[in-house]
Amino acid sequence: MARPRLSEDTRLRLLEHGTAAFLQQGYHGTGLKQVLDEVGVPKGSFYNYFDSKEDFGAAAITYYADCLADKMRVALQAAPDALTGVRRYFKAEMRSFRQAEYVGGCLVSNLGGELEGSEICRAALADALHRYHGGIAGALAQAQTDGTVRKDIVAADLAAILIDAWEGAVIRMKIEQSTAPLRHCLDRLLDGFFRPDA
Repeated sequence: MARPRLSEDTRLRLLEHGTAAFLQQGYHGTGLKQVLDEVGVPKGSFYNYFDSKEDFGAAAITYYADCLADKMRVALQAAPDALTGVRRYFKAEMRSFRQAEYVGGCLVSNLGGELEGSEICRAALADALHRYHGGIAGALAQAQTDGTVRKDIVAADLAAILIDAWEGAVIRMKIEQSTAPLRHCLDRLLDGFFRPDA
C-alpha cells in the first residue's frame, strides 16, 4: 500500500513546534498531542512523517542544528570580518534567550543529559555538536588568517574552549535569569584569551 503524499510544510511545522516544545519542556515533558494540536495534525497522520517520538526527537535535533548553522552563516556574511561575525552570532543568541525569558537555552545540551539511553537521539546530538563545533572552528580559523585571533592554539581547540565555556554560561544564565554570564564568557574569550596579544 502506497504511503499518502506528504506535505513538507507540515513536516517543517511539526519540527518547528516540536523543537520549541523540547526546548521549553524537555523531551520527556513534551507530549506528541500538544505538538500535533498546535500544528493541527491528527495523531494518526504523525506517523506518516516520523516513525516514533524518538525519531521525531532526532529529526528535531537535526533541524535545530540546521537553524544554528543558518544563523552562523548569516552572522558571518553580514560581518566585516570573521571574529566580528562570531561575536554577532553569540550576541544574537543572547537576544533570543532574553526574548524567551531565559527558558530553553541550547537544545543539544538540554537533551544531552535527558536522552543518553536513546542511540538514535545520541547520534543526532553528536552530529549536531560536531557541526556546531565545525562551524565555529571554521570561523575562528578565518579569524586567525585575518590576524584577529591568536595562532598558537589550533582553531578547533579554541572552538571547543568557547563552546564549553558558553554552554556552562547558559546554565548559569538560566539559574541567575541574566545574560551577564554570557557577556562575561564572550568578553573574557573573544576580547581576551583569543586575542593575538593574549
